[in-house]
Amino acid sequence: MTSRIEQRPSFKHWVMKSTILSFVLVGCAAAQQMAAPDPNHAAPRPADGAHICIGPGDLLHLDVFDVPELTQEVRVTDAGDATLLLLGPLHLDGLTAAEAQTLIETRLRKGNFILDPHVSVMIREYGTQGVSVLGEVKKPGIYQVLGTRTLLDIISEAGGTTPFAAQEATVKRRASLEKFTASLSNDPGQLLAHDVELRPGDTVIIPKAGIVYVLGDVGRPGGYVMQNSGRLTLLQAVAMAQGVNRTAAKSQTRLLRKTSSGVEETRLDLKHVLENRAPDLQLQPEDIIYIPPSAAKSIVMRAPELVQSASSAAVYAAVP
Repeated sequence: MTSRIEQRPSFKHWVMKSTILSFVLVGCAAAQQMAAPDPNHAAPRPADGAHICIGPGDLLHLDVFDVPELTQEVRVTDAGDATLLLLGPLHLDGLTAAEAQTLIETRLRKGNFILDPHVSVMIREYGTQGVSVLGEVKKPGIYQVLGTRTLLDIISEAGGTTPFAAQEATVKRRASLEKFTASLSNDPGQLLAHDVELRPGDTVIIPKAGIVYVLGDVGRPGGYVMQNSGRLTLLQAVAMAQGVNRTAAKSQTRLLRKTSSGVEETRLDLKHVLENRAPDLQLQPEDIIYIPPSAAKSIVMRAPELVQSASSAAVYAAVP
């Protein structure tokens, strides 16, 4: 049935309608509480664009089919209310556009304003409901979500991740307590599979990856990021440090690990691990691997130098 405003009523009918309108406006607050969702019992929503919620500061465009007089744009207040023609203030915070349409149609129908209303609600502008990007990105901040935006879009707009970023991102939904982790793996297939759609008000956190320190008689001592989803073994860490030097005492390798009771030291035999006679060890963030130099090997390696120095000294002493 085509929506239409009722035919011109009699004076008595107008009086009755005015009385009904006054009653609707007086009881609006109670009705709003019934229509507004309880934030403590918010049901989780699937992550798609059809479930972006209205929030404070949003600009709404409202159309009623075949009733151009009711076309309007209204800004949602900080309290989450929007003041509409005929209906007055309605609490729309936390509703999707489709849910807002249904609520407005119901109010227009029950108030006898329109016999068969068909309402269209569009979020024209998002207010302060940008996506917050925190942690290990080059440009942390709040980024507006206009249209469909995904996790990779927002991270790219934030300048990408830093060299110390973990290969995962935590996304927290604004409208609920829902929180989940998305992979930022170097594998393109896995990366695209976890490229979720974001909603206004979401928070994205890129944590810092764990760091393992390899010190002592190695090619390049220093700290190394655990990029492989936080998994790094002893041999991998040594390889990242460009291997051990020829003078290293591999059998006297030590592992320093922080625990709740303090720093614990464990002796390892890197030589047995390299020779596949002992299992490779899985490391944890903040572990310190120390490979000391071997005094005996140092003397052997320096023997030709010492012999040459002694010969030079002997020749120098023999010269009158």
